[in-house]
Amino acid sequence: MSAIVASGTSSSPRGSSDEAGDHIAAHEVRINDRIRAREVFLVGADGEQLGVRPLPEAQTQAREQELDLVEVAPNANPPVCRIMDYGRYVYEQEQRRRQSKRKATNVVIKEMKFRPKIDEHDYTTKMKHVVRFLGEGNKVKLTIMFRGREMAHPELGMKILTRVADDVADFATVESTPRLDGRNMTMVLHPTRKDGKKPSSKSESEQSAESGAA
Repeated sequence: MSAIVASGTSSSPRGSSDEAGDHIAAHEVRINDRIRAREVFLVGADGEQLGVRPLPEAQTQAREQELDLVEVAPNANPPVCRIMDYGRYVYEQEQRRRQSKRKATNVVIKEMKFRPKIDEHDYTTKMKHVVRFLGEGNKVKLTIMFRGREMAHPELGMKILTRVADDVADFATVESTPRLDGRNMTMVLHPTRKDGKKPSSKSESEQSAESGAA
């Protein structure tokens, strides 16, 4: 639903939400004859703002359209009510909730371990895995493992983590900044793209110019 703003001679109810009707708590909402206000700020089924109307008139309009009158912003003055198919709305919200829950439970965190004095070949090999993990949409936990006297040089681990973050900056962000955890230093990367590929360094205008010249 679009934000409620002044329209013609109608004014927005004070205290109303900018997205009234988009997120309704089913156990708290009042509909149809359960609405207690004498007058309401009415929003049509298509999102049109119909202004302040007596409650009986708003209920009549909803019945004529074989829909429900739903109080979407009860704390506004006057309360905001929207004409909608409430049963369908509740069903769609439940489907969205389940989808969000499935996505949340499917989040996978991969881990890649580095040594503070890793050589270039090993770094390149491990970075291929990091890029692949990010490309699959997974978060990646980077762990720098210190041993013995290496604990006296945490800057070595920081240097590696900073390098990794720079190498994947085009398709990942740092979700959890570097921190020491016992003998380990960790950092978490979050993918911003799912192909694991860096975009072309050429700008779109440069690419268009080359295509036109071809």
